[in-house]
Amino acid sequence: MKKRKIFAVFLVVFTVLLTTFSFYGYQIVRSPNILVDKNDRILLIPEGADFSSVRDTLYKYDYVQDIVSFSFIAKLMDYDVSVKPGRYRLKKNMSNVEAIRLLRAGIQEPTYITFNNLRLIEDLAARITQTIEMSPAAFLSTLNRYVKENKKGFNDNTVLCLFIPNTYEVYWNISPDALISRMEEEYERFWNETRIEKAATLGLTPVEMSILASIVQAEASNVDEGPVIAGLYLNRLRKNMYLQADPTLVYASGDFALKRVLNVHKQIDSPYNTYKYKGLPPGPINLPEIWAIDAILDYQPHNYIYMCAKEDFSGYHNFATNLRDHNRNAARYQRALSIEQRKARQLGN
Repeated sequence: MKKRKIFAVFLVVFTVLLTTFSFYGYQIVRSPNILVDKNDRILLIPEGADFSSVRDTLYKYDYVQDIVSFSFIAKLMDYDVSVKPGRYRLKKNMSNVEAIRLLRAGIQEPTYITFNNLRLIEDLAARITQTIEMSPAAFLSTLNRYVKENKKGFNDNTVLCLFIPNTYEVYWNISPDALISRMEEEYERFWNETRIEKAATLGLTPVEMSILASIVQAEASNVDEGPVIAGLYLNRLRKNMYLQADPTLVYASGDFALKRVLNVHKQIDSPYNTYKYKGLPPGPINLPEIWAIDAILDYQPHNYIYMCAKEDFSGYHNFATNLRDHNRNAARYQRALSIEQRKARQLGN
């Protein structure tokens, strides 16, 4: 009888413990433990991070409600020895198992890189790495190596042409080599057979197209005027005239805040000075956007070889086929500018 009582007590205790552990086991496996009653958040795991650093991040920034149960399940699922770097979206009320499966499988949330309105490679390096793990220095180092090794003919002056301004989906921990390879693929996709053939009819290579597009972009305050400006510079190239593009003088001067080009700037001895040297400069003066390239491919045929800013300060231009008409246009602009400057001085007094 006594043994039966002991057995009964043991059975009750065992059942209670089993029930308790079973319930706890269910809780740590299936119950919400990640961002409980919070919003979804991004978790960044840098290259070289180990499980200890991941666990510390989850605890420090309040991703996990019960870090002990998370660590226990992580070790059961071997995540502690298979940490993968990347950018992960953890969703509210995820269970330990759901979160660990996501992290262990390396199922990343992509990010986006966007770059435009840039002038120098250094500007590009800062912009293109803004939303990824890569540093601008790492990007530039790899790009410098690419310039030395590439078989497409890009050099220090023209490598900016490789990058087609747009928004691209990438992984946060993309390597510098992979990023440049991706940009090379996008370049080849953009410069398809149709675009290459259209450029060839103009006597230009894709790189030359981009160089000319950078000038058109700098001149065109209004995108819809791009094809007209493109036609003007194509006319000048065909006639073997100096391009005489003021934005190239700004680039040659190195003073990118320069607002007004003067005669002294036309004396700068630089291959980018299109008042001093005929033909295209050796490289783009900015990162040309798609609209500027397409403005050349779909240029407006005409006989204009001169242009001057309109006297209404709209950003548009008056165009001319001869120097006499151009001088008249320039005189109208100068008169309007003088009036505006006089008004400004009067207001200042």
